[in-house]
Amino acid sequence: MNMKEIMAMAPEAEPARQKYFMELAKASVAKIAEEKGRPLTCFISTFGCQMNARDSEKLLGILQEIGYVEGTDEKSDFVLYNTCTVRENANLKVYGRLGYLNGVKRKNPDMMIALCGCMMQEPQVVEKIKKSYRHVDIIFGTHNIFKLAELIFARLNSKKMVVDIWEGTDAIVEDLPIERKYPFKSGVNIMFGCNNFCSYCIVPYVRGRERSRNPEDIVKEIEGLVADGVVEVMLLGQNVNSYGKTLKDPISFAELLRRVEQIEGLERIRFMTSHPKDLSDELIEVMKDSKKICKHFHLPLQSGSSEILKVMNRRYTKERYLELVDKLRAAVPDIALTTDIIVGFPGETEEDFQETLDVVRKARYDSAFTFIYSKRTGTPAAAMENQVPEDVVKDRFDRLLKEVQDIAAEVILRDEHTVQKVLVEEIDSHEPGFVTGRLSNNTVVHFKGDASLIGKIVEVSLDEAKGFYFMGSLVKEG
Repeated sequence: MNMKEIMAMAPEAEPARQKYFMELAKASVAKIAEEKGRPLTCFISTFGCQMNARDSEKLLGILQEIGYVEGTDEKSDFVLYNTCTVRENANLKVYGRLGYLNGVKRKNPDMMIALCGCMMQEPQVVEKIKKSYRHVDIIFGTHNIFKLAELIFARLNSKKMVVDIWEGTDAIVEDLPIERKYPFKSGVNIMFGCNNFCSYCIVPYVRGRERSRNPEDIVKEIEGLVADGVVEVMLLGQNVNSYGKTLKDPISFAELLRRVEQIEGLERIRFMTSHPKDLSDELIEVMKDSKKICKHFHLPLQSGSSEILKVMNRRYTKERYLELVDKLRAAVPDIALTTDIIVGFPGETEEDFQETLDVVRKARYDSAFTFIYSKRTGTPAAAMENQVPEDVVKDRFDRLLKEVQDIAAEVILRDEHTVQKVLVEEIDSHEPGFVTGRLSNNTVVHFKGDASLIGKIVEVSLDEAKGFYFMGSLVKEG
């Protein structure tokens, strides 16, 4: 049967089409493995956010389904980079790794190299790779990761670079294999894309418009995860607060949380990221009443200056943001607040920066991801005048970082010498005989224990705060 006939026989509907190509790819991979006398290995390197991390679990699930076994490094038979493009520096890292892989592939000509993710949604990037990195085999984007088996099969049968980039999609393909990193916790996509168009951000251009999954599909997936041993889920979206608006029968994110809360056996619910402009009183009320939603809220500030927020197209003011902080703290007094802050946005004055410091002092964050503004080609902010001089930005960044760290070191003391529930995640990589876990509020705890505790929720005495984590001791299991 020739390639044309094979393609003609493929089902049009998903996921049946991908299951068809998984079987074909599995046969091709098995044949190569037999010729080599060993299983073929795969390696995925993930850049960027938790959405990408979840995508990589799906990609690994597909690769394992078609016969690859997970390798440990880039000398594997199939290497995939799941890319991020939020900052230009991330692109440079990928180009650097591709240069290295050119030499690796010369020693293993049968090796396949694939690129996917946000960086691939930029046409100029794809053109550069096609021209300068011809040893790459497969290029695809953010909208069609479910097609990996089909793309691998196409590459094995064409011997030419396969490029499959979609500008956008309404499709959400369910019921494909996923290989989770942790058996006891999992990310769950509830929506894809973003409609916010913050002036510094490339995400809406590379992830596409907002589209929400049906609540029934989300609940069904989580029920399946819980049956498989998962006790904690992280609901993922670029802006979870606007979940459900694009559905045929719209529901709110707060209502979705209520439904997820009812799933028996699920112990903890996390979510990110929340946009302040869409944070509703209903959501705060649900958090207040919940027994399962973790006491942690990530609420990106970006800037404390209402003027800068306006130019950023964030659609809230400093005053509105602080009002939301007060509401969250009133509803959940022991909540941990974290945030994102950009320093040096075009036009930022010292007065604007002082406004940011003022919010930091009033909000008293448990931690903050602080970023120096990075000019991102393709965004409105990149063309703005009044770019702030590098030395000024660096000085502000250092001052902000000190403020954030000093406050965080004080805030963490509220839990010192208390006993809290901890989900044990892994063996401590620095301290032999210790394990590492997280509180409901996301703070990391290290304490004596062994691998038998991993995946369990245990009670731990928080003996000593160490700036941004605790050293503790096990009180009792379960």
